Amino acid sequence: MDEEAPHTPASGNRPEAGKIIELVDIHRIMRDIPHRYPFLMLDRVVDVVLNTSAVGVKNVSANENFFEGHFPNHPVMPGVLIIESMAQTAAVLVVETLGPDAAGKLVYFMSIEGAKFRRPVLPGDQLRVHIVKERNRGNVWRFHAIARVDGIAVAEATYSAMIMDRAVPP
Repeated sequence: MDEEAPHTPASGNRPEAGKIIELVDIHRIMRDIPHRYPFLMLDRVVDVVLNTSAVGVKNVSANENFFEGHFPNHPVMPGVLIIESMAQTAAVLVVETLGPDAAGKLVYFMSIEGAKFRRPVLPGDQLRVHIVKERNRGNVWRFHAIARVDGIAVAEATYSAMIMDRAVPP
């Protein structure tokens, strides 16, 4: 269900930690994070446990613009875009955890560690990105992610990111 997290007087606009959100649909993803086509690497986020974990879902279509050049006659989803889908899944978890005041903020990579790519992601695959928050201090968050296709790990990484307000143009 796509339900709003409850708000309590003790937490202000912050949703209850540990609350489960079964589905964050594409409209809510676009409310939460500023990414848009062709760089939006999520179709939905499921099994969100606020302040803990989430699973991002990317349906990899043969029509993806990156397949035209990566690689002609042998389309493979670029590893950096798999990492980006991990980051976007984490960004949705952060915004859903922090509540409506965090919607539209930017999440910047600070580090990516131990990235491993185990098998190619191809057109027709459904990429499921399982992320777990390891910790956060202030606006810096650290996650571990494993991307799977048909239950088989295709990539993994540990990364840190900082959530920030958008810069105001001069």
